[in-house]
Amino acid sequence: FYLTPPQVNSILKANEYSFKVPEFDGKNVSSVLGFDSNQLPANAPIEDRRSAATCLQTRGMLLGVFDGHAGCACAQAVSERLFYYIAVSLLPHETLLEIENAVESGRALLPILQWHKHPNDYFSKEASKLYFNSLRTYWQELIDLNSGESTDVREALINAFKRLDNDISLEAQVGDPNSFLNYLVLRVAFSGATACVAHVDGVDLHVANTGDSRAMLGVQEEDGSWSAVNLSYDHNAQNEHEVERVKMEHPKSEEKSLVKQDRLLGLLMPFRAFGDVKFKWSIELQKRVIESGPDQLNDNEYTKFIPPNYHTPPYLTAEPEVIHHKLRPQDKFLVLATDGLWETMHRQDVARIVGEYLTGVHHQQPIAVGGYKVTLGQMHGLLTERRARISSVFEDQNAATHLIRHAVGNNEFGAVDHERLSKMLSLPEELARMYRDDITIIVVQFNSHVIGACQNEE
Repeated sequence: FYLTPPQVNSILKANEYSFKVPEFDGKNVSSVLGFDSNQLPANAPIEDRRSAATCLQTRGMLLGVFDGHAGCACAQAVSERLFYYIAVSLLPHETLLEIENAVESGRALLPILQWHKHPNDYFSKEASKLYFNSLRTYWQELIDLNSGESTDVREALINAFKRLDNDISLEAQVGDPNSFLNYLVLRVAFSGATACVAHVDGVDLHVANTGDSRAMLGVQEEDGSWSAVNLSYDHNAQNEHEVERVKMEHPKSEEKSLVKQDRLLGLLMPFRAFGDVKFKWSIELQKRVIESGPDQLNDNEYTKFIPPNYHTPPYLTAEPEVIHHKLRPQDKFLVLATDGLWETMHRQDVARIVGEYLTGVHHQQPIAVGGYKVTLGQMHGLLTERRARISSVFEDQNAATHLIRHAVGNNEFGAVDHERLSKMLSLPEELARMYRDDITIIVVQFNSHVIGACQNEE
Protein backbone atom coordinates (compact mmCIF):
# COMPACT_ATOMS: atom_id res chain seq x y z
CA PHE A 1 0.00 0.00 0.00
CA TYR A 2 1.93 3.00 -1.30
CA LEU A 3 1.21 6.56 -0.18
CA THR A 4 2.02 9.54 -2.38
CA PRO A 5 4.02 12.43 -0.83
CA PRO A 6 0.84 14.58 -0.47
CA GLN A 7 -0.92 11.68 1.33
CA VAL A 8 2.07 11.27 3.65
CA ASN A 9 2.00 15.01 4.37
CA SER A 10 -1.70 15.05 5.17
CA ILE A 11 -1.24 12.20 7.70
CA LEU A 12 1.78 13.88 9.27
CA LYS A 13 0.13 17.30 9.49
CA ALA A 14 -3.30 16.21 10.76
CA ASN A 15 -2.57 17.10 14.41
CA GLU A 16 -0.03 19.86 14.07
CA TYR A 17 -0.41 23.09 16.01
CA SER A 18 1.75 26.22 16.26
CA PHE A 19 1.59 29.22 18.55
CA LYS A 20 3.61 32.43 18.28
CA VAL A 21 3.86 34.57 21.40
CA PRO A 22 2.42 38.01 20.50
CA GLU A 23 4.69 41.05 20.45
CA PHE A 24 3.79 44.15 22.45
CA ASP A 25 4.49 47.54 20.81
CA GLY A 26 6.60 45.71 18.25
CA LYS A 27 8.75 44.26 21.06
CA ASN A 28 9.11 40.72 22.36
CA VAL A 29 9.01 40.61 26.13
CA SER A 30 8.74 36.84 26.57
CA SER A 31 11.71 34.46 26.67
CA VAL A 32 9.51 32.15 24.54
CA LEU A 33 9.10 33.00 20.85
CA GLY A 34 6.49 30.29 20.36
CA PHE A 35 6.09 26.54 20.05
CA ASP A 36 5.20 23.86 17.52
CA SER A 37 3.47 20.64 18.55
CA ASN A 38 2.23 17.51 16.83
CA GLN A 39 1.10 13.94 17.49
CA LEU A 40 1.20 10.77 15.42
CA PRO A 41 -1.04 7.96 16.72
CA ALA A 42 -0.09 4.28 16.77
CA ASN A 43 -2.87 3.24 19.16
CA ALA A 44 -6.50 3.69 18.15
CA PRO A 45 -7.60 5.86 19.85
CA ILE A 46 -4.27 7.56 20.60
CA GLU A 47 -3.24 7.26 24.27
CA ASP A 48 -0.94 10.32 24.31
CA ARG A 49 -2.13 13.83 25.18
CA ARG A 50 -0.50 17.28 25.12
CA SER A 51 -1.25 20.65 26.70
CA ALA A 52 0.01 24.22 26.48
CA ALA A 53 -1.22 27.33 28.28
CA THR A 54 -0.14 30.79 29.36
CA CYS A 55 -0.56 31.58 33.07
CA LEU A 56 -2.64 34.77 33.18
CA GLN A 57 -2.43 35.67 36.89
CA THR A 58 1.26 34.87 37.30
CA ARG A 59 4.04 35.02 34.75
CA GLY A 60 5.06 32.05 32.72
CA MET A 61 4.00 29.46 30.24
CA LEU A 62 3.15 25.78 30.84
CA LEU A 63 3.72 22.98 28.31
CA GLY A 64 3.34 19.26 28.79
CA VAL A 65 3.15 15.82 27.19
CA PHE A 66 1.24 12.93 28.76
CA ASP A 67 1.60 9.27 27.83
CA GLY A 68 -1.37 7.08 28.79
CA HIS A 69 -1.40 3.33 29.33
CA ALA A 70 -4.29 0.86 29.80
CA GLY A 71 -6.40 3.33 27.81
CA CYS A 72 -6.39 7.09 27.33
CA ALA A 73 -8.73 8.08 30.21
CA CYS A 74 -6.04 9.06 32.73
CA ALA A 75 -3.88 10.94 30.19
CA GLN A 76 -6.99 12.85 29.07
CA ALA A 77 -7.89 13.86 32.64
CA VAL A 78 -4.33 14.89 33.53
CA SER A 79 -3.97 16.93 30.32
CA GLU A 80 -7.13 18.88 31.24
CA ARG A 81 -6.53 19.30 34.93
CA LEU A 82 -2.85 19.41 35.87
CA PHE A 83 -2.15 22.95 34.62
CA TYR A 84 -5.01 24.34 36.73
CA TYR A 85 -3.50 22.69 39.80
CA ILE A 86 -0.07 24.13 38.96
CA ALA A 87 -1.50 27.60 38.23
CA VAL A 88 -3.46 27.61 41.50
CA SER A 89 -0.34 26.43 43.41
CA LEU A 90 1.56 29.43 42.02
CA LEU A 91 -1.09 32.07 42.82
CA PRO A 92 -0.49 34.64 45.58
CA HIS A 93 -2.83 34.51 48.58
CA GLU A 94 -4.79 37.66 47.58
CA THR A 95 -5.59 36.25 44.15
CA LEU A 96 -6.78 32.96 45.67
CA LEU A 97 -9.07 34.95 48.00
CA GLU A 98 -10.37 37.00 45.06
CA ILE A 99 -11.20 33.83 43.12
CA GLU A 100 -12.89 32.17 46.11
CA ASN A 101 -14.97 35.32 46.81
CA ALA A 102 -16.06 35.43 43.17
CA VAL A 103 -17.29 31.80 43.36
CA GLU A 104 -19.03 32.52 46.70
CA SER A 105 -20.92 35.48 45.31
CA GLY A 106 -21.58 33.96 41.87
CA ARG A 107 -19.45 36.56 40.03
CA ALA A 108 -17.39 35.80 36.94
CA LEU A 109 -14.04 34.20 37.73
CA LEU A 110 -10.67 35.65 36.88
CA PRO A 111 -9.36 33.53 34.03
CA ILE A 112 -6.31 31.62 35.27
CA LEU A 113 -5.08 30.04 32.03
CA GLN A 114 -5.17 30.90 28.37
CA TRP A 115 -5.12 27.52 26.60
CA HIS A 116 -3.38 26.97 23.27
CA LYS A 117 -5.24 23.98 21.85
CA HIS A 118 -5.60 22.07 18.60
CA PRO A 119 -9.26 21.48 17.62
CA ASN A 120 -8.70 17.72 18.24
CA ASP A 121 -7.63 18.33 21.85
CA TYR A 122 -10.95 18.04 23.59
CA PHE A 123 -12.20 18.71 27.15
CA SER A 124 -14.67 16.32 28.78
CA LYS A 125 -17.60 18.64 29.47
CA GLU A 126 -19.48 16.05 31.55
CA ALA A 127 -16.78 16.03 34.20
CA SER A 128 -16.03 19.77 34.31
CA LYS A 129 -18.17 20.45 37.39
CA LEU A 130 -16.63 17.56 39.33
CA TYR A 131 -13.13 18.66 38.31
CA PHE A 132 -13.89 22.25 39.29
CA ASN A 133 -15.16 21.23 42.74
CA SER A 134 -11.99 19.22 43.46
CA LEU A 135 -9.83 22.15 42.31
CA ARG A 136 -11.82 24.55 44.47
CA THR A 137 -11.32 22.36 47.55
CA TYR A 138 -7.59 22.53 46.80
CA TRP A 139 -7.42 26.33 46.61
CA GLN A 140 -9.57 26.63 49.74
CA GLU A 141 -6.97 24.52 51.55
CA LEU A 142 -4.19 26.69 50.14
CA ILE A 143 -6.01 29.76 51.49
CA ASP A 144 -6.30 28.16 54.94
CA LEU A 145 -2.65 27.11 54.90
CA ASN A 146 -1.48 30.56 53.87
CA SER A 147 1.96 31.17 55.29
CA GLY A 148 2.32 34.54 53.57
CA GLU A 149 5.45 33.39 51.75
CA SER A 150 5.62 33.53 47.98
CA THR A 151 5.45 30.11 46.36
CA ASP A 152 8.55 28.40 45.15
CA VAL A 153 7.96 27.04 41.59
CA ARG A 154 9.59 23.70 42.39
CA GLU A 155 7.32 23.19 45.38
CA ALA A 156 4.25 24.31 43.44
CA LEU A 157 4.93 21.73 40.72
CA ILE A 158 5.45 18.88 43.19
CA ASN A 159 2.35 19.82 45.21
CA ALA A 160 0.17 20.10 42.09
CA PHE A 161 1.21 16.69 40.72
CA LYS A 162 0.67 14.94 44.06
CA ARG A 163 -2.61 16.70 44.77
CA LEU A 164 -4.14 15.93 41.36
CA ASP A 165 -3.15 12.26 41.69
CA ASN A 166 -4.71 12.20 45.15
CA ASP A 167 -7.93 13.74 43.80
CA ILE A 168 -8.09 11.19 40.96
CA SER A 169 -7.88 8.46 43.59
CA LEU A 170 -10.44 10.05 45.93
CA GLU A 171 -13.00 10.73 43.19
CA ALA A 172 -12.87 7.05 42.21
CA GLN A 173 -13.36 5.94 45.83
CA VAL A 174 -16.29 8.28 46.44
CA GLY A 175 -17.91 7.39 43.11
CA ASP A 176 -20.72 9.46 41.59
CA PRO A 177 -24.50 9.00 41.51
CA ASN A 178 -24.41 9.75 37.77
CA SER A 179 -23.47 6.36 36.28
CA PHE A 180 -21.64 7.87 33.28
CA LEU A 181 -19.47 10.01 35.57
CA ASN A 182 -18.97 7.13 37.97
CA TYR A 183 -17.60 4.99 35.15
CA LEU A 184 -15.44 7.90 33.93
CA VAL A 185 -13.72 8.55 37.28
CA LEU A 186 -13.06 4.81 37.67
CA ARG A 187 -11.61 4.53 34.18
CA VAL A 188 -9.35 7.50 34.89
CA ALA A 189 -8.10 6.00 38.16
CA PHE A 190 -7.57 2.45 36.85
CA SER A 191 -5.71 3.58 33.73
CA GLY A 192 -2.44 5.48 34.09
CA ALA A 193 -0.37 8.28 32.59
CA THR A 194 3.16 9.65 32.74
CA ALA A 195 3.70 13.42 32.54
CA CYS A 196 6.57 15.70 31.53
CA VAL A 197 5.78 19.39 32.10
CA ALA A 198 7.82 22.56 31.59
CA HIS A 199 7.20 25.94 33.21
CA VAL A 200 9.06 28.81 31.53
CA ASP A 201 9.20 32.21 33.19
CA GLY A 202 11.90 34.64 32.02
CA VAL A 203 15.21 32.80 32.30
CA ASP A 204 13.79 30.25 34.75
CA LEU A 205 12.94 26.91 33.19
CA HIS A 206 11.56 24.18 35.46
CA VAL A 207 10.84 20.68 34.19
CA ALA A 208 8.70 18.35 36.32
CA ASN A 209 8.78 14.74 35.17
CA THR A 210 6.87 11.66 36.31
CA GLY A 211 7.60 8.54 34.24
CA ASP A 212 9.47 8.08 30.97
CA SER A 213 8.58 10.98 28.69
CA ARG A 214 11.53 13.34 28.30
CA ALA A 215 12.62 16.97 28.16
CA MET A 216 15.73 17.98 26.25
CA LEU A 217 17.39 21.35 25.65
CA GLY A 218 18.88 22.18 22.23
CA VAL A 219 22.08 24.21 22.65
CA GLN A 220 23.98 25.94 19.84
CA GLU A 221 27.74 25.80 20.46
CA GLU A 222 30.10 28.60 19.42
CA ASP A 223 31.09 26.75 16.24
CA GLY A 224 27.41 26.56 15.21
CA SER A 225 27.02 22.84 15.98
CA TRP A 226 24.18 21.50 18.12
CA SER A 227 24.25 19.61 21.40
CA ALA A 228 21.57 18.17 23.66
CA VAL A 229 21.19 18.68 27.41
CA ASN A 230 18.90 16.30 29.30
CA LEU A 231 16.41 18.03 31.58
CA SER A 232 14.70 14.89 32.88
CA TYR A 233 15.51 11.33 33.90
CA ASP A 234 13.42 8.32 32.93
CA HIS A 235 11.69 6.66 35.86
CA ASN A 236 12.09 3.04 34.82
CA ALA A 237 14.30 -0.01 35.33
CA GLN A 238 17.16 1.54 33.32
CA ASN A 239 17.54 4.22 36.01
CA GLU A 240 19.53 2.69 38.90
CA HIS A 241 18.59 5.47 41.35
CA GLU A 242 14.94 4.83 40.63
CA VAL A 243 15.28 1.07 41.20
CA GLU A 244 17.06 1.85 44.50
CA ARG A 245 14.32 4.29 45.53
CA VAL A 246 11.62 1.65 44.99
CA LYS A 247 13.61 -0.95 46.94
CA MET A 248 14.15 1.47 49.84
CA GLU A 249 10.38 1.95 50.16
CA HIS A 250 9.56 -1.75 50.67
CA PRO A 251 10.74 -4.51 53.03
CA LYS A 252 13.87 -6.49 52.19
CA SER A 253 11.76 -9.64 51.77
CA GLU A 254 10.22 -8.11 48.59
CA GLU A 255 13.52 -7.19 46.96
CA LYS A 256 13.36 -9.97 44.37
CA SER A 257 9.73 -9.44 43.33
CA LEU A 258 9.70 -5.62 43.10
CA VAL A 259 11.33 -5.35 39.68
CA LYS A 260 10.97 -8.28 37.30
CA GLN A 261 11.75 -8.31 33.56
CA ASP A 262 12.48 -4.57 33.91
CA ARG A 263 8.93 -3.85 35.07
CA LEU A 264 7.45 -2.82 38.39
CA LEU A 265 6.05 -6.04 39.96
CA GLY A 266 6.73 -7.57 36.55
CA LEU A 267 3.93 -5.48 34.98
CA LEU A 268 4.48 -1.73 34.68
CA MET A 269 7.26 -0.05 32.65
CA PRO A 270 7.21 3.42 34.27
CA PHE A 271 8.06 3.52 38.01
CA ARG A 272 6.10 6.76 38.50
CA ALA A 273 2.68 7.62 37.07
CA PHE A 274 -0.69 9.24 37.66
CA GLY A 275 -3.67 6.94 38.24
CA ASP A 276 -2.80 3.22 38.14
CA VAL A 277 -4.60 2.64 41.45
CA LYS A 278 -3.94 -1.11 40.96
CA PHE A 279 -0.43 -0.28 42.20
CA LYS A 280 -1.49 2.18 44.93
CA TRP A 281 -4.63 0.98 46.71
CA SER A 282 -4.85 -1.84 49.22
CA ILE A 283 -6.41 -5.08 47.91
CA GLU A 284 -9.47 -4.52 50.15
CA LEU A 285 -10.08 -1.06 48.71
CA GLN A 286 -9.69 -2.31 45.11
CA LYS A 287 -12.24 -5.07 45.72
CA ARG A 288 -14.70 -2.77 47.45
CA VAL A 289 -14.58 -0.15 44.67
CA ILE A 290 -14.88 -2.71 41.86
CA GLU A 291 -17.77 -4.54 43.54
CA SER A 292 -19.74 -1.34 44.08
CA GLY A 293 -18.79 0.06 40.66
CA PRO A 294 -20.69 -0.24 37.37
CA ASP A 295 -20.84 -3.58 35.52
CA GLN A 296 -18.60 -2.40 32.67
CA LEU A 297 -15.79 -2.27 35.22
CA ASN A 298 -16.17 -5.97 36.03
CA ASP A 299 -15.92 -6.85 32.34
CA ASN A 300 -12.54 -5.14 32.18
CA GLU A 301 -9.80 -7.75 32.67
CA TYR A 302 -7.33 -5.09 33.78
CA THR A 303 -9.31 -4.06 36.84
CA LYS A 304 -10.00 -7.59 38.07
CA PHE A 305 -6.50 -8.99 38.51
CA ILE A 306 -4.34 -8.12 41.52
CA PRO A 307 -0.63 -7.64 40.76
CA PRO A 308 1.50 -10.59 41.95
CA ASN A 309 3.50 -10.19 45.20
CA TYR A 310 1.30 -7.29 46.26
CA HIS A 311 2.09 -6.89 49.98
CA THR A 312 2.97 -3.29 50.89
CA PRO A 313 1.23 -0.77 48.60
CA PRO A 314 1.63 1.89 47.34
CA TYR A 315 4.27 0.72 44.85
CA LEU A 316 3.83 3.73 42.58
CA THR A 317 3.96 7.49 43.08
CA ALA A 318 3.04 10.47 40.88
CA GLU A 319 5.58 12.70 42.62
CA PRO A 320 7.67 14.41 39.92
CA GLU A 321 11.40 14.95 39.82
CA VAL A 322 11.96 18.66 39.18
CA ILE A 323 14.99 20.09 37.39
CA HIS A 324 15.64 23.85 37.29
CA HIS A 325 17.74 25.42 34.54
CA LYS A 326 18.67 29.08 34.04
CA LEU A 327 18.32 29.82 30.33
CA ARG A 328 21.35 31.18 28.46
CA PRO A 329 21.43 32.85 25.00
CA GLN A 330 22.88 29.63 23.49
CA ASP A 331 19.84 27.63 24.70
CA LYS A 332 17.74 27.79 21.54
CA PHE A 333 14.88 25.34 22.05
CA LEU A 334 13.29 22.76 24.32
CA VAL A 335 11.85 19.44 23.13
CA LEU A 336 9.21 17.69 25.24
CA ALA A 337 8.25 14.27 23.87
CA THR A 338 6.69 10.97 24.87
CA ASP A 339 8.85 7.85 24.73
CA GLY A 340 7.60 7.07 21.21
CA LEU A 341 10.17 9.60 19.94
CA TRP A 342 13.11 8.57 22.16
CA GLU A 343 12.68 4.88 21.27
CA THR A 344 13.46 5.75 17.65
CA MET A 345 15.93 8.66 17.92
CA HIS A 346 19.00 9.61 19.93
CA ARG A 347 18.80 13.00 21.66
CA GLN A 348 21.90 14.21 19.81
CA ASP A 349 20.14 13.61 16.46
CA VAL A 350 17.00 15.31 17.77
CA ALA A 351 19.07 18.39 18.72
CA ARG A 352 20.74 18.52 15.31
CA ILE A 353 17.59 17.98 13.23
CA VAL A 354 15.56 20.59 15.12
CA GLY A 355 18.50 23.00 15.34
CA GLU A 356 19.17 22.85 11.61
CA TYR A 357 15.46 23.12 10.87
CA LEU A 358 15.05 26.24 13.04
CA THR A 359 18.16 27.99 11.73
CA GLY A 360 17.56 26.97 8.13
CA VAL A 361 21.08 25.52 7.78
CA HIS A 362 20.33 22.37 5.88
CA HIS A 363 23.08 19.93 5.22
CA GLN A 364 25.41 22.10 3.23
CA GLN A 365 28.31 20.32 4.95
CA PRO A 366 30.07 17.53 3.01
CA ILE A 367 28.31 14.18 3.12
CA ALA A 368 29.80 11.97 5.80
CA VAL A 369 29.26 8.27 5.20
CA GLY A 370 31.05 7.09 8.36
CA GLY A 371 32.80 3.82 7.67
CA TYR A 372 30.55 2.76 4.77
CA LYS A 373 32.08 1.59 1.50
CA VAL A 374 29.96 3.65 -0.84
CA THR A 375 29.52 2.93 -4.54
CA LEU A 376 28.91 5.75 -7.02
CA GLY A 377 25.30 4.66 -7.27
CA GLN A 378 24.82 4.96 -3.51
CA MET A 379 26.58 8.34 -3.52
CA HIS A 380 24.18 9.52 -6.19
CA GLY A 381 21.34 8.23 -4.01
CA LEU A 382 22.62 10.16 -1.00
CA LEU A 383 22.88 13.38 -3.00
CA THR A 384 19.36 12.94 -4.35
CA GLU A 385 18.21 12.35 -0.77
CA ARG A 386 19.95 15.48 0.39
CA ARG A 387 18.05 17.42 -2.26
CA ALA A 388 14.81 15.77 -1.13
CA ARG A 389 15.69 16.56 2.48
CA ILE A 390 16.13 20.23 1.72
CA SER A 391 12.73 20.23 0.02
CA SER A 392 11.16 18.29 2.93
CA VAL A 393 12.23 21.13 5.20
CA PHE A 394 10.19 23.51 3.11
CA GLU A 395 7.30 21.04 3.25
CA ASP A 396 7.17 21.30 7.04
CA GLN A 397 6.12 24.57 8.59
CA ASN A 398 6.22 22.89 11.98
CA ALA A 399 9.36 21.69 13.81
CA ALA A 400 7.48 18.87 15.58
CA THR A 401 6.18 17.55 12.24
CA HIS A 402 9.70 17.71 10.81
CA LEU A 403 10.94 15.65 13.76
CA ILE A 404 8.16 13.04 13.40
CA ARG A 405 9.00 12.73 9.68
CA HIS A 406 12.57 11.80 10.69
CA ALA A 407 11.54 9.57 13.62
CA VAL A 408 9.33 7.43 11.39
CA GLY A 409 11.10 7.68 8.03
CA ASN A 410 14.86 7.74 8.73
CA ASN A 411 17.09 5.19 6.99
CA GLU A 412 20.55 4.02 8.15
CA PHE A 413 22.15 7.22 6.78
CA GLY A 414 19.85 9.40 8.92
CA ALA A 415 17.98 10.64 5.85
CA VAL A 416 14.21 10.47 5.37
CA ASP A 417 13.36 7.63 3.03
CA HIS A 418 9.97 8.26 1.44
CA GLU A 419 9.30 4.58 0.83
CA ARG A 420 9.96 3.70 4.48
CA LEU A 421 7.77 6.63 5.60
CA SER A 422 4.99 5.47 3.31
CA LYS A 423 5.14 1.90 4.66
CA MET A 424 5.20 2.99 8.31
CA LEU A 425 2.26 5.37 7.87
CA SER A 426 0.10 2.91 5.93
CA LEU A 427 0.32 0.10 8.52
CA PRO A 428 -3.16 -0.99 9.64
CA GLU A 429 -4.11 -0.03 13.21
CA GLU A 430 -3.57 -3.47 14.69
CA LEU A 431 -0.02 -3.63 13.24
CA ALA A 432 1.12 -0.05 13.78
CA ARG A 433 1.42 -0.58 17.53
CA MET A 434 3.91 -3.43 16.98
CA TYR A 435 6.28 -1.16 15.06
CA ARG A 436 6.10 2.07 17.03
CA ASP A 437 4.39 3.88 19.87
CA ASP A 438 2.22 7.01 19.84
CA ILE A 439 4.52 10.00 19.33
CA THR A 440 3.75 13.41 20.84
CA ILE A 441 6.20 16.31 20.54
CA ILE A 442 6.31 19.96 21.61
CA VAL A 443 9.22 22.10 20.39
CA VAL A 444 9.53 25.40 22.30
CA GLN A 445 11.66 28.08 20.67
CA PHE A 446 13.47 30.54 22.95
CA ASN A 447 14.14 34.22 22.36
CA SER A 448 17.91 34.67 22.75
CA HIS A 449 17.69 38.50 22.76
CA VAL A 450 15.24 38.58 25.66
CA ILE A 451 17.23 35.92 27.55
CA GLY A 452 20.48 37.86 27.01
CA ALA A 453 18.81 41.08 28.20
CA CYS A 454 17.42 39.33 31.32
CA GLN A 455 20.89 37.96 32.07
CA ASN A 456 22.43 41.44 31.81
CA GLU A 457 19.80 42.87 34.18
CA GLU A 458 20.59 40.16 36.70
